[in-house]
Amino acid sequence: MRVSVDDDVCGGHGVCVMLCPEVFVLEDAGYARAVVEEVPAAHEAAVREAEIRCPTRAIRVQ
Repeated sequence: MRVSVDDDVCGGHGVCVMLCPEVFVLEDAGYARAVVEEVPAAHEAAVREAEIRCPTRAIRVQ
């Protein structure tokens, strides 16, 4: 599974970071970024949950 965060859509709410800090971080500007392209199997469920709970729908999972 691959994951990315759309910089133009992210509102910096940090829900993804709270759900899966192994995959997401908040940048200095306050917006989320995925720190891995390929999500380890152990974190796939948390990344899917982050995708669902993202208030601005900025997370893309492929």
